[in-house]
Amino acid sequence: RLTETGVEVAAEDLAPLLELDPSDLRRQMRDGAVTTRYEVGQDADAGRFRVTFQSADWRVRFTCASDGTVLKRLRNRRGG
Repeated sequence: RLTETGVEVAAEDLAPLLELDPSDLRRQMRDGAVTTRYEVGQDADAGRFRVTFQSADWRVRFTCASDGTVLKRLRNRRGG
């Protein structure tokens, strides 16, 4: 969901995509082992945003409409 301070994704929804338990996801995010990148669409992609979560093994990217609706989800194993 989109908030005033950025994007919020429930750990219970994201953790399985990164093959982590929600508590491990929260800990790894605090420790910097799981990182997040937020991008705002430009030109043809104006009104959309993209958020990417990366762990040691996985990259999960959501492309969303301005209201936070997920338009596309991409999941790739890293380093393989």
